[in-house]
Amino acid sequence: MTLPIRRVAVLGAGVMGSGIAAHCANAGIPVILLDIVPPKISDEDRKKKPLRDAFAAGAVEKLKKSKPAALMHARNLNLISVGNFDDDLGKVAECDLIIEAVIERLDIKIALFEKLEKLAQPHAIVASNTSGLRIADMLVGRTAQFKANFMVTHFFNPPRYMKLLELVAGPETSAEAKERAETFGRELLGKGIVWAKDTPNFIGNRIGLQSMMTAIHLMIERDLTPEDVDQITGLAMAHPKSATFRTADVVGLDTVGHVAKNCYETLTTDEDRAVFKAPDFIGKMIELGQLGDKTKGGFYKKVGPDLQTLDPKTGAYRAKGGNADIAKACKAAARLEDPKARVKALVASAGAAGEFAWTVLSRSLAYAARRIPEITDNVPAIDDAMRWGYGWELGPFETWDALGFAETADRMKADGVALPAWVDTMRAANAKSFYDGTRVWDPGRGAYAERTLDAREATFDVLKRGGSPVLKNAGAEAWDLGDGVLGLTFKTKANSIDSDVIKMLHDATARAEQDFRAMVIWNQGEFFCVGANLFAVVVAAGQKQWDQLREMIKGYQYATQRMKYATIPVVAAPYNMTLGGGLELCMGADAVQAAAETYSGLVEVGVGLIPGGAGTMNMLWRSLESIPEGAEVDTYAMVTQTFKNIALAKVATSAEEGKAFGFFRNTDGVSFDRARQLHETKQRAIGLASAGYHPPVPRAYKLPGESGIATLEMMVNTLVAGGYASAHDRTIAMKLANVLCGGPTGSTHAVTEDEILELEREAFLSLCGEPLSQARMQYMLQNQKPLRN
Repeated sequence: MTLPIRRVAVLGAGVMGSGIAAHCANAGIPVILLDIVPPKISDEDRKKKPLRDAFAAGAVEKLKKSKPAALMHARNLNLISVGNFDDDLGKVAECDLIIEAVIERLDIKIALFEKLEKLAQPHAIVASNTSGLRIADMLVGRTAQFKANFMVTHFFNPPRYMKLLELVAGPETSAEAKERAETFGRELLGKGIVWAKDTPNFIGNRIGLQSMMTAIHLMIERDLTPEDVDQITGLAMAHPKSATFRTADVVGLDTVGHVAKNCYETLTTDEDRAVFKAPDFIGKMIELGQLGDKTKGGFYKKVGPDLQTLDPKTGAYRAKGGNADIAKACKAAARLEDPKARVKALVASAGAAGEFAWTVLSRSLAYAARRIPEITDNVPAIDDAMRWGYGWELGPFETWDALGFAETADRMKADGVALPAWVDTMRAANAKSFYDGTRVWDPGRGAYAERTLDAREATFDVLKRGGSPVLKNAGAEAWDLGDGVLGLTFKTKANSIDSDVIKMLHDATARAEQDFRAMVIWNQGEFFCVGANLFAVVVAAGQKQWDQLREMIKGYQYATQRMKYATIPVVAAPYNMTLGGGLELCMGADAVQAAAETYSGLVEVGVGLIPGGAGTMNMLWRSLESIPEGAEVDTYAMVTQTFKNIALAKVATSAEEGKAFGFFRNTDGVSFDRARQLHETKQRAIGLASAGYHPPVPRAYKLPGESGIATLEMMVNTLVAGGYASAHDRTIAMKLANVLCGGPTGSTHAVTEDEILELEREAFLSLCGEPLSQARMQYMLQNQKPLRN
């Protein structure tokens, strides 16, 4: 067992420092955020503590408005206290981890570390977030104990969203300090840990920037445009959609230029040093303040409704363009779901796209190989860094495997691309790939070695038992995941809910009750579930098949009810987009183990409907379930808040915010690392089953009835009169109000679930017959976004 990290100090309240502080607070860790006293304040103001803390306090204010949001919920700010170096540096004595994130100047860091040496507790880890300074240089004059507790913790921006945390130990860093830092980053912050060597820009930025700069130089050489390069180096290459130039705009040209300059100046023996020298036009852009999103213009600039592109030759913005043949080839490759197939198709495509892709990849993959053992000793560290830090779907060596190890190595050789000796050894040994099942090629040994894998990161495919699913239809499958747990997974597009999925929910629940002790709902793909398959609803409504539509709605309502009252526990594992019917599915589960980055909401009003899969009822019932039986409570306040959440289509932008909105329960789990979410979901299901699980007993509640409907109607009419809502919005809202208030007679008796479900069903069905609702649904199908009034 190692000493836990219970309190953190972050020194430096810039974008990165405040982002690190915010993410520590997201994880429930109290943080002290300090910065310098503002130098340009009057002598009188210097006596006022709030003004002395202005830099750190200002950073916290910016956190409240940051986009994307740095905080998972605004209340997490309560865990961040602010101060300044002159008055409050002594507070680091209360902290177990001190993260330095001040300006990248060696003299300033050395002076700060000298002070910390006298203040920090003997067990406290002191870490720098530097990416360009050497540990040996920063530790000049420090004691042996300070050096034993010192390391680099290099977060990627924004810290909440980027999984990569590069850790760099000095030659005297203790094993205990390394273990504590790794445990903190992995277990509490949910980070993917990569240990790097103390070299300039470590792993992620070294490999990522070389790839980016290679593409930029090659664009000039081959007379292509930024649009061409972004088409090639984006989704088609299994890289983020932002590709090369859009990524530079998001990160900031000043930041890209700084990292490139640091590489060029420090990597004096790097064979690709010239690649890191930014072209003149980038220097000119930085001089002119064309830094990207932060200055409203970089390589791309929004001009009115149009997005214009900077022409590197003239330095002027022009209408967006690009080579049509390149765009066609890249779009064809990007349509392939498998990233391995995508990048292979791109490189194989004839013409400029395939040639450019091959040249960039061959140079960047070979460069990554040549960096072993300089920046790391192993292959997975580089692949992990690029997937977690740059959002690549495949790391360099995974990409190489996708293209075929042997043929790619041979083609590189033929093109004169230099490969390291360890790759030649692989080729001579007739190795087929860098990865071979649970083994990976070890460059140092010249042979395959077993990978050290975290059992908690086992995928659904790894956990599946038997050669075939327990149950299967066109929309979903149910697999034995071992330990008495049945795993249900959808197979539809975007994991949407259709008649096959609804049938499987009924069938899988019945089978789990018969042969298993628990069931988990685990989907794969980009989204957990984007809701119902609207096409089926639109077709049925268009053909006025009301009885068929009523049965479809009822089928999903009672599928969620079937799970809710099953004799075995059901645990759902939402992540990313969990909208409409996807959230209704979660509300039918006994418990949820949500990924931290889960974006949830009952958004059906956007297509002219209300939640029709028991979501309206379950949203309200969750707000009422803590009321003690027999208590005389006016339920109108809970009804009103539920009404607002649904009528305004509120979307929670994190699992924690989902709890605050009542979409999830406060007792539901949150997985900070998506890779461990399946394990944690399964363990939650086993825990419920092992703790003597019994299904809940249905409850009934007195609701506001006619008076509540009238009060909500006044609220809605005010919005319509003010031009904030349309007449059709009013129609939807009043249907919703009727359901939530239990109909006009809701106040005369305790309304049962079946009564609410019937009201919900009829409201949904009647809205399907509204011409404007049908128009909204059709617009959504055609444009993949809701129609705005």
